[in-house]
This record gives sequence, structure tokens and C-alpha cells, in this order.
Amino acid sequence: MAAGYNSDHKFTCHSKLDNLPYGVFKPSPREEARAGVAIGDYVLDLSAICRAGLFNGPLLKGSHCFLEGTLNAFMAMGRPAWKEARATIQKLLSADDPTLRDNAELRRKALLLMNQVQMVLPAVIGDYTDFFSSKHHTQNCLAILFGPEAPIPPNWLSLPVAYHGRASSVVISGTDIVRPRGQLHPAGKPLPGFGPSAKLDFELEMAAIVGPGNDLGRTVNVDDASDHIFGLVLMNDWSARDIQAWESIPLGPFLGKSFGTSISPWIVTLEALEPFACEAQVQDPPPLPYLAAKSSHSYDIPLEVSIKPAGEDKTFVVSRSNFNHLYWTLEQQIAHHTINGCNLRSGDLLGSGTISGPNPENLGSLLELTCDGKKQLKIGNNLNRTFLGDGDEVILTACCQGDGYKVGFGACSGKVLPANL
Repeated sequence: MAAGYNSDHKFTCHSKLDNLPYGVFKPSPREEARAGVAIGDYVLDLSAICRAGLFNGPLLKGSHCFLEGTLNAFMAMGRPAWKEARATIQKLLSADDPTLRDNAELRRKALLLMNQVQMVLPAVIGDYTDFFSSKHHTQNCLAILFGPEAPIPPNWLSLPVAYHGRASSVVISGTDIVRPRGQLHPAGKPLPGFGPSAKLDFELEMAAIVGPGNDLGRTVNVDDASDHIFGLVLMNDWSARDIQAWESIPLGPFLGKSFGTSISPWIVTLEALEPFACEAQVQDPPPLPYLAAKSSHSYDIPLEVSIKPAGEDKTFVVSRSNFNHLYWTLEQQIAHHTINGCNLRSGDLLGSGTISGPNPENLGSLLELTCDGKKQLKIGNNLNRTFLGDGDEVILTACCQGDGYKVGFGACSGKVLPANL
């Protein structure tokens, strides 16, 4: 994607306006956060566009949703407002529209270089749910923990399994992650000990950001669920496998997960992803009626995990997967989440769970790549890992290839810092 100034010092966009992801940024650390859209090397400041009165459609005219420091209010307005905003932004950024192109003062206020702004969380995340929706990941974990013949539990094939995560520790890409401490129970020891996790792991995930919510006691129909999804981000749900293993029976993960979850700063909307829709995984047995959509689809989103080892200048790809490996769809996740009357709210984060595919190069965690530390993962020419070391940086990326254009998600990165002792 490219955008810049021509010889007459007028801003021009040389790319198709297909992505236009939303985020929240600060022009400088001391300034207030405001909503923006990524376009090439620039961020379009939506508060400046709003103050200029350029959101003048029937749904956004007079709205202050872009004058707030988060996207929650805009996301809560729903798809008609999202489409109206997208159409306005596409028009303003088109090469033949003079409104922004020929207004030097407005350009100065509204177009900021991407590398000069500070990205922050795009929304107030009130709740965070993490699903467990990859069949390949589930099979791999069961084989590692219980043996190769361990069957998938029947409930997993009947419903999207999930747990409630900790929203307070969701952080923006680039935030360091401190190695957690907790109770550990090494094999052969009669009693647990305490100390820093020795099995710190990444999890390759994506997450949906909720737009409009639902009232308490009201369910969301699976065929209407996409209208509750504003867009997707990359997500790394960091995991301390040794802490998690000891604490998880009988109620599931707690401290092994709640210490940090990283998300990418730009939310890619479902409108931008429509060209990459594909058939969803075949589900056997067929889902119950409340999970059986009239039309079931996923998205072809190539994913990649790289590690930049401590002390190294280079990054090394360790996994390539795809969003379309998920067994349960986004719409089924929302329908199941609300079937008991649970109310979702604008800004809620719904993680996909680790996205692993059928081949060895498609594994979305070190737990799988190293068989829970039983084998070494070769990184580059001279380095090996079983789990993450202090100083290691993990970078998740995703990019859809269209006809002459790309829809990218930016990076979701985090560096491991030593435990606080």
C-alpha cells in the first residue's frame, strides 16, 4: 500500500482503498488518543475529519463517536454506520476528490506519518473470551498430554469450547511481557514448588472485536452474528505451560494465561475481508440447530509466526498457518456465547484459540512444535528452543493477497522480560 505527496505537494493515494483498518493513536505521548484509519505510510485522523464536518451522512452527521479516545461508540453503532464511514473515507482518499487532496491545512491536521504516532488499544475491552476452535490444535494437545490415541471429547465436537480470560492484561503490540511466576509441579516431585515459568509459550490466534452487543437474557442468532463483529485483530495469548498444567484440573487455566495477551493495533473490518471469504470446515457431527447457519464461511488469511531470539538481529519464521483451519466459525462462537442469555458489549474481545493446521509447519504454539519440550526447535543455523527464553521476541503477522492489492493486519509483537524476583 502506498500513499504520499505528488510534485504539487498534494496528497495522493496510489493504492486501492480496500483495507482501511481502524485503530487508536496518540500523535505524541502527551496528546489525547484519537481514532484513525491506516492508509499507506499515514494515519488519517478521524477526529480532524469529524471536526471539519465531513462525516455528513444520515447516520454519522452530528455524531461525536470519532471525538472519543476509543472506538467503542462507533463500533456500537452497527454495520450501516460502519459502511457509511467507510464510503466517506474512501471518497476523501480517492485521487479525484479535491476535499482533502487540495486542502493543505486539513491535510496537515488529518494526515500523520505512521512512524511518528503511538498506537494504543483501540477499544475499552470490558471482557475477553478465548475459544478453543482449532481441531488440529486440539488433537495435537491431546496426543502430547495423554497419548496419540486420546480421542477428542464429544463435547468439543458439539460446541465451541472457551474460557473467560483477563481483560485487564490485554496489551497493544510492542508491549513487553514479564515472565510469570507461579506454582510448578515438575514430573517426579511429590509436591509443587514455586518460581518463574520454564515453559513460556506463544499462541497464534486471531480475535474478533464485538460491535453492537446484546441485552442480558437475549440471544444472538447464528445468522445475524456477523452484524455483531466489527473486525479482526491478530492475537498472541501468551501461555505458561507449566503453571497451566498444574492449576488447570478441575476448573481450567488461570495464572498460566492471565499475565498477558497481545493484540495488533489495527482492526481489519469484515468489509475488507469479504473478498477472502471461503468455505468453512466440514463439521461432523452436524451442529445443533442454534449453531447451524444457513451459510457457513471462514476467511483465507495466511498467518505467520517469527521469533527474534535474544541477542540476534534477524527474525526466523517458525510457523505458517491460516485462519481457515478453524473448525468453529466466528458466527458460531457468538451464537454459542450468547445462547444462555450472556450479554456481549461493544469492545469485547473474542479470541479464536490457537490456529494450527494439518502439517508440521502449521503448528501454532511451541507446545506443539517441540512436543512439550521433548524435542528442540531449530531457529536459524545455530539456535534451538524448546520454549521462549528471556529476551526473545515473538512477531505474528497476517496478510491477504488480493488481485493487485493486499490486506494486511500489521504486526502483533512482544518481547519476553525476565521474571520479577
